[in-house]
Amino acid sequence: MAAEKAPWYRTQAVTLVLLAIVAVIVIWAALAGVHAQGEPPIGIGRGILLLVVGFFAGLLGGLIGTGGCSVMLPVIHFWMGFPAPLAVGTTLFAVIFTAISGAWGHLVRRNLDRRAALWLGGGGVLGVLLGSWLFTFLAAHQALLGLVLGLLFLWPAIRMIWEGVQGFTGKGPAKKEGNEIPGSGWGMAVFGFIVGIATGIAGLGGGYALVPGLIYLFSAPVYITMGTSLAVMIPLALVGGLIKVAQGFVALVAGGLLGGGTIVGAQVGAAVIKRLKPHTLKFIFGIYFLYVALKFVLGYFGIRIW
Repeated sequence: MAAEKAPWYRTQAVTLVLLAIVAVIVIWAALAGVHAQGEPPIGIGRGILLLVVGFFAGLLGGLIGTGGCSVMLPVIHFWMGFPAPLAVGTTLFAVIFTAISGAWGHLVRRNLDRRAALWLGGGGVLGVLLGSWLFTFLAAHQALLGLVLGLLFLWPAIRMIWEGVQGFTGKGPAKKEGNEIPGSGWGMAVFGFIVGIATGIAGLGGGYALVPGLIYLFSAPVYITMGTSLAVMIPLALVGGLIKVAQGFVALVAGGLLGGGTIVGAQVGAAVIKRLKPHTLKFIFGIYFLYVALKFVLGYFGIRIW
């Protein structure tokens, strides 16, 4: 006899709680007139746009294990006029909800290695704290740090794209997808610590480094990597996001609306991920990773890409 399927409201309990939290934040901030310095006014049209942008950022995050900053940040900075520091803090705040929603969506579908997430997350939090402290000394060299990161990212980006293309043509090696990430816990903690330091210094979410690192350093299954990456980002985003709130670099209404969209989008991404083959996911993330690498490298030379 087939097992009875759990009611939808049980599997989506965390999603409903997150949406309720976001609603409270947005309503409270709007009624109390809480505004960050430089925050542009948010009308109905902009509010809807923020929800839509958040949805697509969450969808991307649920599919490839990232927080969606590369989608949200350019839109609110270049299109909506948020000052750069406020845009960074607001998107990092929204990533908290992307990570929790996406990780929960992957957990209920068993696309997450809890052991690996705990080791990586524990090391990552310590790394974020150290990286945030180092940032105060290395702020003058951000462009050079970006160049180094961009050059380091080019190789895994190209490799992922190549393996994706091989998969499409049927020439790639067949690899069985497992349910856990191999490797020692301490090795994962050290890797998480390094990612955390880079996150604290560069001010970016950790998915851009976690996904290729887990796949190529730990031979992690692709599906499990995406969910685990989002789970690891929960403590990283919480630490970074709450620090930004305390510093006054978060527009709560905008961040809440983005977060509301990401909550739903991340659930959709987690639900459809297994409809895509591993080589397809590698190709998608490879393209995204190449974009991030080029953004870093070209930014050093004063060339900005969206």
